[in-house]
Amino acid sequence: METLKLVLIAIGLMTFVVLGLATQILFKKEGKFPNYHIGGNKHMKERGISCAQSYDKIEQAKARKELRFKQIALDETETESYC
Repeated sequence: METLKLVLIAIGLMTFVVLGLATQILFKKEGKFPNYHIGGNKHMKERGISCAQSYDKIEQAKARKELRFKQIALDETETESYC
């Protein structure tokens, strides 16, 4: 009986905590989860600081684009063997 009472109290406390943490999201007109990403921080943007993951993704896309359009020179020995 005491175990059941303890479980019910724990469930009640957890419900209270979850509702307390979600009040801003639930009751705000356009409630959203807060953006803790560095790219979403306006003060970091003003200083020119960006997220390392986002920066890496952009740089990898640039590198792929350069490799796609880069001309590859064939070795003369390879062309002679086919003639």
